[in-house]
Amino acid sequence: MKIITLNCNGIRSSLSKGLLEFIRHENPDIICFQETKAPEKEITRDDFKALGYEIYFCLAEKPGYSGTAALTKLKPKSVSIGYGDGIFSSEGRSVFLEFPSFYLWNLYFPSGTSGEERQKVKYKFLDAFTELTKPFLKKKKPLLICGDVNIAHTEMDIHNPKGNEKNSGFLPEERKWLSDFLALGFFDCFRTVHPEIRDEYSWWTYRFQARKNNKGWRIDYFFVTKSKSVEIQTAKIAKEPVLSDHAPVVLEIQFS
Repeated sequence: MKIITLNCNGIRSSLSKGLLEFIRHENPDIICFQETKAPEKEITRDDFKALGYEIYFCLAEKPGYSGTAALTKLKPKSVSIGYGDGIFSSEGRSVFLEFPSFYLWNLYFPSGTSGEERQKVKYKFLDAFTELTKPFLKKKKPLLICGDVNIAHTEMDIHNPKGNEKNSGFLPEERKWLSDFLALGFFDCFRTVHPEIRDEYSWWTYRFQARKNNKGWRIDYFFVTKSKSVEIQTAKIAKEPVLSDHAPVVLEIQFS
């Protein structure tokens, strides 16, 4: 099946830039959005439903902020909106779906770029997320996690590692957390398919012509539990069309 994750930085903005045409072209079974920044009526649009998708979304309590959504052509067995405590729900960061052969968790991780207090919130979120994932390592069905993690893992995943080593999103503590998380028993799907590739990024600041010069960060991921029932087939970052300051990550995966 084909699954896409995209931080759309405002779903209405992405729609104005060709999001529907992109979905028609890629024809994913599931597409997950972060930072929808929109009310319910803009997420549960008839044009998404006309393409065959059921829509599940988690809105932030603060209007126009954050928000996640999952559009799926596959019928889930169960749905949990705001799975987790605190800001998983109140800031609209979590949609969790169970399917017959796998679990899917769409997440928008906090950024710490606005200051020390939000960095503390980010670390708390990371710790809570780790604990919430651990029980799924014991289950037969694999867990697929997708979304904007707001961390570039290694020097291969960022254009200027030396210049960013003191910046949120590339701090040593964040990178260690991600290494430790993967060591629990998860694949980084893109890196599994492309172990040596560099200069493949999923986010670029709008400043300094960063996207034109490919000065970006790879912060949008698919993680999946290591299991014999999982076959990662392809993974790519779709650079065109430009739908957001992020690029969609496209995964083809098989669950047996």
